Amino acid sequence: MSSSDQTSAPPPPAATGDANQPAEPSKKAAKKEAAKLEKLKKKQEAAAAAAAASLAEASIADPLADNYGDVPLIELQSKAVTGRKWTEVKSLTSDLKDEEILIRGRVQAIRAVSKKMAFVVVREGLFTVQCVLMVAKEKVSEQMVKFANALSRESIVDVAGIVSVPGEAMKGTSQQVEIQVRKIYCINRAVPILPISIEDAARSEKEIEKAEKDGKQLVRVNQDTRLNYRVLDIRTPANQAIFHLSSEVDFIFRSFLRSEGFRGIHTPKLMGGTSEGGAAVFRLDYKGQPACLAQSPQLHKQISINGDFRRVYEVGPVFRAEDSFTHRHLCEFTGLDAEMEIKEHYSEVMDIIDRLFVTIFDHLNENCKGELEAVSRQYEFEPLKYLRKTLQLTFPEGVQMLKEAGIEVDPYGDLNTDIERKLGKLVRDKYDTEFYILHRYPSAIRPFYTMPCYDDPLYSNSFDVFIRGEEIISGAQRIHEPEFLTKRAEACGIDVKTIATYLDSFKFGAWPHGGFGVGLERVVMLFCNLTNIRKTSLFPRDPQRLAP
Repeated sequence: MSSSDQTSAPPPPAATGDANQPAEPSKKAAKKEAAKLEKLKKKQEAAAAAAAASLAEASIADPLADNYGDVPLIELQSKAVTGRKWTEVKSLTSDLKDEEILIRGRVQAIRAVSKKMAFVVVREGLFTVQCVLMVAKEKVSEQMVKFANALSRESIVDVAGIVSVPGEAMKGTSQQVEIQVRKIYCINRAVPILPISIEDAARSEKEIEKAEKDGKQLVRVNQDTRLNYRVLDIRTPANQAIFHLSSEVDFIFRSFLRSEGFRGIHTPKLMGGTSEGGAAVFRLDYKGQPACLAQSPQLHKQISINGDFRRVYEVGPVFRAEDSFTHRHLCEFTGLDAEMEIKEHYSEVMDIIDRLFVTIFDHLNENCKGELEAVSRQYEFEPLKYLRKTLQLTFPEGVQMLKEAGIEVDPYGDLNTDIERKLGKLVRDKYDTEFYILHRYPSAIRPFYTMPCYDDPLYSNSFDVFIRGEEIISGAQRIHEPEFLTKRAEACGIDVKTIATYLDSFKFGAWPHGGFGVGLERVVMLFCNLTNIRKTSLFPRDPQRLAP
């Protein structure tokens, strides 16, 4: 465990298969995938040629030709400032009825009704609106309708038109208005054939299973394929929402801690020695010297406290080299770390965590309702249960709860993932919360810098925090006495020469202090009860994935 206990990484193997069961792609599979991509490329080229020919034909002798078409690149090279104003799709409401507006978005769907009529659904982020092209003298020509029908999905378009309010509720779009199109321009074309469709990628498992029961076959986009084409996958409503939630957690983490007197810092990610001990580090050559990527900002957080910063936080990358093929580990994740002076008791740190995370959860529930609904439509989940004052249990109390449930565990050992989940269920059933703190962990399973308990050195002034039965935070009071700290480092097999500057910082007067670390991706994953941390990592890095 560590101050940001998120060891290594989970899967993605070949372009098929379950993300929780990775396997090295065989030469045969790689060859098959290459052939598949080559076939797709040829299809795209043929479709692009056909579309170009169709567009050339459509623009012949049309008096309204200036009202549609592909915008030349030179016009998009910051050529001029026209003063035009774009309206966001999410702002299109009935209040704008009969007003002329201009929007920019992606072509999500096209429905050709006839030569004289077409519907184009335009998407901007989470929001969609239906645009109607109907042939009308001096307004919309047949060639203009043909141009719209030839657009490829995911192309970016500018649409100018009049807002109208249909008589019936719109089922296929988020906005309950339509745009009567007067002008439509393609800003940038997507290839005619996409490797995955946004519609398929946005489909819920429940929808797929229902279709199968009805004898229908729907495309299921697996985790690896999603990650291979991440630029398309993150356009789905659920992913747009997930990464908005991630941004909000980051924002509240920073703003709450700033309001509590914490100072933001930025620590180095290139280290001369390990920050946590053990072999799970990425090693590299640093100008002829051995170095590694930081497993956490732990040592530099503490040096900052000793430098009289008193309270600090950091949001930054954390690296773990373990070959952990699980749903909850990554080789690189975003660490949310904090460290603070302690006046009397390590409970001061736990109290900060209590108020911080209740604030985060409240903010998400109160200010991100639309995003939470978007996630739940694809990945259905129940809202997280948490108390106004976070439950705190000691490790021995947790062990006793397990024992009473017939589950024997080592009172001086660690809890594995399965046992943590079982304890989480017991806590939920007894205390009606899925968010709690377990503290006073055995010393043997904590990092070298963890302060032992005053009354029993076999236990420590440390804690883990859990959401839905899974650990998200690890933290503790730190040892601030230099001789004791050095002995502990040596006992844990750390070459003290590699952390000499860290140890030296305690020789000049050190504040009693403690802190914690949490993985941003894991917080969002568990708050939304998602099944895989790759869903909340924008570009995941695990033992088998280094792209995109």
